[in-house]
Amino acid sequence: QVQLVESGGGLVQAGGSLRLSCAASGRTFSNYAMGWFRQAPGKEREFVAAIRRSGGGTLYADSVKGRFTISRDTAKNTVSLQLNSLKPADTAVYYCAAGPYDSISSREYNYWGQGTQVTVSS
Repeated sequence: QVQLVESGGGLVQAGGSLRLSCAASGRTFSNYAMGWFRQAPGKEREFVAAIRRSGGGTLYADSVKGRFTISRDTAKNTVSLQLNSLKPADTAVYYCAAGPYDSISSREYNYWGQGTQVTVSS
């Protein structure tokens, strides 16, 4: 089992920044690729970003490319998502997830956090 706890969400104005963190505990953190997904009210959960187990490769959704940055700190068992140039369309609950591969599909992830709310006002 892997336990994931997100933090760092909040209310920010359009154009602002936030940094989300996900703390992992349980099994060896370096054995898992990590992903961030988000879900807005009335919409399906969608892929945001992912990072390989080694941290050497990343994936981004087109909608966030160039604005968001995913990173991981193996020593601290954390994965972070830096959100810059935020837009109202980024408003959603953001979830971190752990799985064997860095995938854009939520089905590839075995463990999920409880989510953290990000609200971007116009």
